[in-house]
Amino acid sequence: MSNIDNKKKIQKVWCDGCYDLVHFGHANQIRQAKSMGDYLIVGVHSDEEVRKHKGPPVFNEEERYKMVRAIKWVDEVVPDAPYITALETLDKYGCSFCVHGDDITCTADGQDTYHIVKAAGRYKECKRTEGVSTTNLVGRMLLLTKTHFDHGIPINSMNPQDLEKISSDSSGKSPYTGVSHFLPSSQKIVQFSDGKDPMPGDRIVYAAGAFDLFHVGLLDFLEKVKELGDYVIVGLHTDSEVNRYKGSNYPIMNLHERVLSVLACRYVNQVIIGAPYKVTEELITQFKVDVVVHGSTLIMNDADGSDPYAYPKQIGIFQTVDSGNPLTTSDIVQRIIAHKLEYELRNQNKEKKELAVLEKIQKQKEMLNGNEVI
Repeated sequence: MSNIDNKKKIQKVWCDGCYDLVHFGHANQIRQAKSMGDYLIVGVHSDEEVRKHKGPPVFNEEERYKMVRAIKWVDEVVPDAPYITALETLDKYGCSFCVHGDDITCTADGQDTYHIVKAAGRYKECKRTEGVSTTNLVGRMLLLTKTHFDHGIPINSMNPQDLEKISSDSSGKSPYTGVSHFLPSSQKIVQFSDGKDPMPGDRIVYAAGAFDLFHVGLLDFLEKVKELGDYVIVGLHTDSEVNRYKGSNYPIMNLHERVLSVLACRYVNQVIIGAPYKVTEELITQFKVDVVVHGSTLIMNDADGSDPYAYPKQIGIFQTVDSGNPLTTSDIVQRIIAHKLEYELRNQNKEKKELAVLEKIQKQKEMLNGNEVI
């Protein structure tokens, strides 16, 4: 028998989705799917399919393909994946089974998109990440059009009554799209982190910022940053600090959400949680930083009016990195605001479909329970 025959067969796993406004919830689903096999293939739906079944996507398909490729647990991306997962798709790519979260995904007419693979026993479920969804994030951005929120109040300090107003649909609340606070744990951070320290001689690059609504502009920036060294450390500013220099209702995502979103990126090795706005001698010494970088956007002064990058500039290790992509978090928010009514309708329709499916499941359970009594 040859060495090839002795080798364990590679277990290929499939998962698919829209992956719009890619966030740590998507990344966590992908991480869990990868843990069930050896090689993960992710199918991403086209703009046409997303519009047909969910409504207008925030990111176009090329942006979404690129974002998913950058998640560190993804081995391969299949563009224009069918919205209903078919056995033929799994067979074509040599995948044993499909993995999806324990939330509800429906077609435009309310059909379960995974009914075929479920019936064939080629479906596995992973735990959905509570407290975040694309629908939820869109709702947070829609809040920016409401003047009574526009007073520099960070999202995470709003009261529950204000947060409930994110959804325009008052007929009910879906447990999958309703608003809840993300509660981080040390275990989750460990799961997202590769846990590797820099090797002796590694060139260490440091980049700091808000990294809010982790998007393709930030991704292109980090890809360029990675080219400057061997080990990339990202410093994430606190919510109050981000709100100080960005104003309005920024950040859209709180610090803990931003930590996981950045850690999921294959170009990032380590994150400093709540990094100081001023890049000090102590920070550079502690983390043995060789290069400090900032994007081509304007550098806002520190609270005392000083340049936060004065020290790295003084010692000659500061560089400006142009990502070549002008997209900013503000641009993403403007996309939402410009199509406010469309996205409000998208959120309402998604929630109504999910509530209808939940009601159907509940009735089926009641019927089964009734039969057991008889």
